[in-house]
Amino acid sequence: MDQTDLLRQLKGPQHRAADPCVMVIFGASGDLTKRKLIPALYNLAKDNLLSRQFAIVGFAHAELTADAFREQLSNDIRSFATGPVDEQAWDWFRRRIHYVPGSFQDADAYRRLAQTIAEVSQEHGIDGNHFYYLAVAPKFFSTIVQELGAAGLAREDDGKWRRVIIEKPFGRDLDSARALNAEIKQVLSERQIYRIDHYLGKETVQNLMVFRFGNGIFEPIWNRRYIDHVQITAAETVGVEQRGGYYETSGAIRDMVPNHLFQLVSLTAMEPPISFRADGVRDEQAKVLHALQVPTPEEVLSKSVRGQYGEGALQDKHLAAYRGELDVAGNSGVETYVALKLMIDNWRWADVPFYLRTGKRMSRRVTEIAIQFKRAPFMLFRDTSIASLTQNQLVIRIQPDEGISLRFGAKVPGPIMRQAPVEMDFCYADHFGTTPATGYERLLYDCMVGDQTLFQRADMVEAGWRVITPVLDVWKALPPRAFPNYPAASWGPREADELLERDGRAWRSIAP
Repeated sequence: MDQTDLLRQLKGPQHRAADPCVMVIFGASGDLTKRKLIPALYNLAKDNLLSRQFAIVGFAHAELTADAFREQLSNDIRSFATGPVDEQAWDWFRRRIHYVPGSFQDADAYRRLAQTIAEVSQEHGIDGNHFYYLAVAPKFFSTIVQELGAAGLAREDDGKWRRVIIEKPFGRDLDSARALNAEIKQVLSERQIYRIDHYLGKETVQNLMVFRFGNGIFEPIWNRRYIDHVQITAAETVGVEQRGGYYETSGAIRDMVPNHLFQLVSLTAMEPPISFRADGVRDEQAKVLHALQVPTPEEVLSKSVRGQYGEGALQDKHLAAYRGELDVAGNSGVETYVALKLMIDNWRWADVPFYLRTGKRMSRRVTEIAIQFKRAPFMLFRDTSIASLTQNQLVIRIQPDEGISLRFGAKVPGPIMRQAPVEMDFCYADHFGTTPATGYERLLYDCMVGDQTLFQRADMVEAGWRVITPVLDVWKALPPRAFPNYPAASWGPREADELLERDGRAWRSIAP
């Protein structure tokens, strides 16, 4: 199987339209719907990947009519579409938008929803398939699923499917994640549950498997014999913006690590799956997450760093401290930066540290995976002017400039033996062009065709929280003493540099 065939198998039957279905969006009046979900669905419609038998039913507290909801989304799409809006395509899409006002805890509202779904299905010729997108606060996840079950809206009859997409965060710690899984599984089977992580909608993340398993030159050296360590960075230049209230209850570690960063860890470290079917891939990801060493309280103190941004400046623009943001306490101890050292206790990765960092108000917006290879033996160059050898480094850039670069040493031209680092760089946009996208298109499409490969399974969620919960416990018991401890528009607190310096290593320098 060549790389093209492997990519086609991984991506699935992208030229096939999704199954006929009704999509119900809970929390339809919120930002996620207008900024991501509707533009993503519109892109799928333009690419002929939505069934012609498709409809949307919005469900939210806002007292809107269906016409008012359509008009609202028609205005929003002009601001949030990923390209020019085709009026004919939008008109087709617009006529498939419906709305039901109601409370997430009101049984009568679910009866009205069931009636609307039946009417919409008849109007658009949809024969029984439904899926529900929970774009709501986590406290409503279990309530909505229980109410769907009570109203008969989660029951699968006569071969018709019912699926539920659940946004993160899925739980706040190991106990709450287990409880939420148990509550949801009272109504749904695991094959009906789609725990979404929008990072996995990014092409570069998906292509990580093609890069590893479709190229004979990298997989043989993808192990502890050749790799010194791995760094995973997810940095954002923005602060918490309008999400101060949410962030005060979450913090950087809950917001990013058990989901986004652990997904990148598992895809980087997993063994080759037996196939690209959903459970073939997720079985191998789960093995990595279960192999992550759970830190002791003492190890939490030496292997984790937390930070909170203070005031700063970027291009002469003043940036407020986290404690000065909207809905944030003036003495908040919530972290906006996390750095971790993780070890994977298996044969491939024994003694190879994985360093993770993520933060708000960083110097540059970037998400990347850097593979640092071990230095070559120096004996051959002992009698030359070369003082040290370049360490080979492979960097997989996930956003914003998706690509892959490889750094290696080359001889500098001239009569003296000198070495300098050089880079081979591949940019996805230059080679394949760009396709305007929100990052949700692939995930919504996969749900409609029943492919769970890019969605987390219950055991994966719980395995991630198993590692993070001890960190949360120690941090709760020992409040931070020096917050804020890094200025906005920097690369984080000094303690994060010391985390690697103790091991004789350093964070990769990322140019502005």
